Amino acid sequence: MSLTAAMKTAQSSFSNVGLQSAVVSKNIANASDPAYARRAAVLATATSGATVVETQRAQNEALLKQNLLSISKASAQDTVLAGLSRMKMMLGGEDYELAPSTYLAKLRDNLQTFADKPNEVSLAETVVADAIDVATSLNSTSEALQKLRSEADADIDTAVKDLNRLLKEFKTYNDQVRQGTAAGTDVNDALDQRDKLLTQISGLVGVTTVNRTNNDLALYTSDGTVLFETEARTVSFVPTTTYTATVTGNQVLIDGVPVQMGAAGNTSARGTIAGLLQIRDHAAPTFQAQLDETARSLINMFSEDTVGGAMDGLFIRNGVAVGDDLTVGTVVPGLSTVIKVNPAVITNQGGNAKLLRDGINETFNIDDHASFSVLLNKYAAAFETPVTFDPAAAIDTNASLLAFSSGSVGWLEQLRSAATTAADDKNALLARTQEALQSVTSVSLDEELALLLDLEQSYKASAKLVAAVDEMITALLQAAG
Repeated sequence: MSLTAAMKTAQSSFSNVGLQSAVVSKNIANASDPAYARRAAVLATATSGATVVETQRAQNEALLKQNLLSISKASAQDTVLAGLSRMKMMLGGEDYELAPSTYLAKLRDNLQTFADKPNEVSLAETVVADAIDVATSLNSTSEALQKLRSEADADIDTAVKDLNRLLKEFKTYNDQVRQGTAAGTDVNDALDQRDKLLTQISGLVGVTTVNRTNNDLALYTSDGTVLFETEARTVSFVPTTTYTATVTGNQVLIDGVPVQMGAAGNTSARGTIAGLLQIRDHAAPTFQAQLDETARSLINMFSEDTVGGAMDGLFIRNGVAVGDDLTVGTVVPGLSTVIKVNPAVITNQGGNAKLLRDGINETFNIDDHASFSVLLNKYAAAFETPVTFDPAAAIDTNASLLAFSSGSVGWLEQLRSAATTAADDKNALLARTQEALQSVTSVSLDEELALLLDLEQSYKASAKLVAAVDEMITALLQAAG
């Protein structure tokens, strides 16, 4: 090897060590950033030994796509579980002590006691108080459900705004990647930011990616709707400020195509938006229908068969259209919000609790017998009599009121239990996927420090080579005089 070749080799080595050290230093500086993918300086053989030809970014497309899918599934599942847990808390939590079924069972028991001792006014007052508890439970649960729907609607609006913002940012970095790749410049930082945005987008809506020329990415939703293709597609939503049982929320549109809500406890939803739609448009309305059917059955059960026809009894409706026929097995939306106890039997409102025994609209106990219990026995028996319920309530269509109200609690608990199990499974899968991806892309400080030691040895070797060349040139000059 000539002295000139040796010097060029040493210079090339110094240059390589400098570039490699810069890459390692950047890796170490970003070791705590989960969005940063490890870089590696790639060497290739050259006439002067070796040279750095590119800086490669650690990546695994298959794991990245699986991670995006896991994020969207876990986000949707967590959203659905949170909504169902809120619904459970409306009923009092683990023991469901605030559920209408709990108050109905108490009403039935005390009504039977009153029927056995119809002459005791205190028992009449107790039954009326129990009836008020039932109506209050239906009212408050119904109002809480509509509040939940309203909050879900507001969360959807926030999520849509975030999604539009993320798509605009995605375009910025995608353009940098596409243009940089075509020009042959380093686009690794832009790739990091683009992948970070992808994970955030997948948390809001299910995403699939298609890699095109010059590393350009096109994004599609899990059902095939175009989300981003050179330009971001518009995601639109008009929020609804006030919800009642008769109000239907607006759809979320991506490029004019509605986003489909999820279904079941182990939801099919992908992303937070679809999960929120499931709570707002399916879970809460279905439970609302169950409450409304309970209210309808209660009003019918305690109505009085008078000479002039059926009349309102212990329970009445307030604010529902007069034309509604509550005897037909069809949901009357919002009935549970307006059901209340007839003031005619509420003492502090000028009523008389004994009218429940004797008749509210006309006197059935004509001779004022203290032992008259015909009406009370009829009401008590009605709790166990099967009636027809609307299939829209998603539980038994022919059952007693107590069985139906208990079935409503069972429906919610079954749904929530399935959602809990699915959330555990999907979050565990997400954790494993992220761990696998990070094992490929994340920075290991031990590896980087070991590489620094290797680079130090390489630098020392090059320095010795330069020193040897210097000594040889010096000796040569001295010999030449």
